Amino acid sequence: MIAAERSFLAYLDEMNIITILLPRTIQERISSSFYITDGPMFHSLIVKEQLLIEDYHKFVCEFSGEIYFGRSYWIVDEYGRKTDLQMGAVIRTEAFDQKFYYPGNDLGAVYHPEETCFKVWAPTASQVKLKLRPPDSVYSEIIKMKRGEFGVWSVSVKGDYELYQYSFLVQINQEWRDAVDPYVKAVTVNGESGVIVDLAKTDRPKLPLPSLKNPVDAVIYETHIRDFTIHQDSGVQNKGLYLGAAERNTIGRDGRPTGLSYVKDMGITHLQLLPFHDFAGVDETAWQKQYNWGYNPLHFNAPEGSYSTDPTNPYSRIRELKQMIDQIHQSGLRVIMDVVYNHVFIREESPFEKIVPGYYFRHDEQGLPSNGTGVGNDIASERRMVRKFIVDSIRFWMEEYHIDGFRFDLMGILDVETLNQIRAVCDSISNDVIIIGEGWELDTPLPQDQKATIANQDKLASIAHFNDKFRDLIKGNTFELSAKGYALGNGQSRDGALEVLTGSIGFTGKGNRVFNCPSQSVNYVECHDNHTLWDKLLACFPSMEDNIRQKYHRLATGLVILAQGIPFLHSGQEFFRTKYGEGNSYCSPDRVNQLDWDRKAKFISNVEYVKGLIQIRKAYSCFRLPSADRIQKLITDLSMPDPLLGLLYSEKEAEVILLVNPQSKKQEVSVPAGDWLVLADPVSAGLTPKRTVSGGEMVIEPISLNIFLKK
Repeated sequence: MIAAERSFLAYLDEMNIITILLPRTIQERISSSFYITDGPMFHSLIVKEQLLIEDYHKFVCEFSGEIYFGRSYWIVDEYGRKTDLQMGAVIRTEAFDQKFYYPGNDLGAVYHPEETCFKVWAPTASQVKLKLRPPDSVYSEIIKMKRGEFGVWSVSVKGDYELYQYSFLVQINQEWRDAVDPYVKAVTVNGESGVIVDLAKTDRPKLPLPSLKNPVDAVIYETHIRDFTIHQDSGVQNKGLYLGAAERNTIGRDGRPTGLSYVKDMGITHLQLLPFHDFAGVDETAWQKQYNWGYNPLHFNAPEGSYSTDPTNPYSRIRELKQMIDQIHQSGLRVIMDVVYNHVFIREESPFEKIVPGYYFRHDEQGLPSNGTGVGNDIASERRMVRKFIVDSIRFWMEEYHIDGFRFDLMGILDVETLNQIRAVCDSISNDVIIIGEGWELDTPLPQDQKATIANQDKLASIAHFNDKFRDLIKGNTFELSAKGYALGNGQSRDGALEVLTGSIGFTGKGNRVFNCPSQSVNYVECHDNHTLWDKLLACFPSMEDNIRQKYHRLATGLVILAQGIPFLHSGQEFFRTKYGEGNSYCSPDRVNQLDWDRKAKFISNVEYVKGLIQIRKAYSCFRLPSADRIQKLITDLSMPDPLLGLLYSEKEAEVILLVNPQSKKQEVSVPAGDWLVLADPVSAGLTPKRTVSGGEMVIEPISLNIFLKK
């Protein structure tokens, strides 16, 4: 039967509730009784409610028996008209979730040279078949799969099926769909089909890394694999690829390090990479002609092919990604993977929707897909098998690829329990995994107290959030390009700046606490999203001389590095990265998005300044205190005249003063008595003191930060 032949519609909306929609165009013989059948036996339905809605007579009916999922049922009215019973809202009920939760860890294709086992969770399907195709063949073999417990269909095929392509044919609501395995680990070019691979052939040992006692000891540097090396003067051979990002000891035209060696030299601890799971938006066979950030997920457990030297070889992207991660680890850095579990590229075409329609995505009160993500669909992470998929995927990336941390895109779409289960899985594998995310409040139909948002940070104790208050107080509102923050001379932001520089933990006691712990705050003024800080400065100060803009930029970046919490830098921020005024460059060409290594050479003095501040942060623990109690105990506000800030850090190992003047004129201040070594001033920063100053009255240069160490 096809949809056009149905005389009316019937949906299973709860485990024993069937909704029937009879078109109002049927003027005669309006049904008053209905039956359900799966063969020779007919059972009456109890009509609980009848009403008119738009173009239909709606009947809400109850069935006193049990619906057996996987069978085909028909609904028949008293006049003999019939329709197939389709899976409706039942898949979004708690009863369905409990009944069909599958705890196994063997979904997908499990390869052995002598046999490959396939399993797919499809509880609402009436039939499932495996579609197998040999490499370099146009002919496929179709193999029936057997339904087992919890709605899992399985089949084992004897023999060596390495590099065979496969997908699942799933029959639901009398219609067949061809779907890629949601758990697929390798794919053909552009992710069109799954591929069976022997991952053991790609194994690389995990290398030991320097210890990370607390997330506040991290310094995160965000980049995009292609942006990182595509520039003509990057000094990299495999430009724009996994292998390019893996190259070490590369140099630019100035003879100084570029790429991975440059990041290592900067003092960075974590390299955060924009999505590299398989995504849409770039034709892998002609990747130079298109560009995309990667927030269009297709296959969550397979690497993107446009970064590999041979997208047509399923092993190439796997081996080369592992080699990249291995080289990053050999440099002593960790890898944070940007993950996008909040939505899919196109809901209707995703394996999730094809295999269990309606289950993996949230729907609003009208039954329509919700759109808190702004891209047409929200992943329903609160459902058991959705949560399981996400947790399984995180475990896979950690165990198979040795990922060290995760950045969750639009984390506020996900639920608290899912994030806490992810935290537990990560902790079971490694004790120093960093988890950060965008904890924004988004309009998705999930109770407020369940959302993984900043507002619920107390339920997410070991998960950090991008601190938008820090961002907007220090540089100015991101979405108002001309708005100026504290580091851009807005003295009215002084009190807010004090709060965020001390970890957003309520330092002043004025009810401004955002986080319980500084390790929950990711401090930043620039990331891949929105305008770069340099481009914002151009908008804020269109007629200003560049050298003054650079001072504002240096101050804002310096405050990111010295604030309590986790510092986050956007690649190229240290040399005034520009995207030529583009605020959303997700699909802009390389000339806009590339990391300009010539610009690094041009502004090497600022690079050295940022590098020096990172050295200071890492050397003096007062800039990375691990708890709110220690911040309150060890930091004193020196009560400088507005809008200046002065903080005294008092530890047994050292006494340090941070002085900040965001104004464009010199300021007289008074500092505690004693001799102080100058570690940072407006010109230079580093562990080697430049001079000594005496306490008491002194003059602070305009638009500057200053760090004094007690002699």
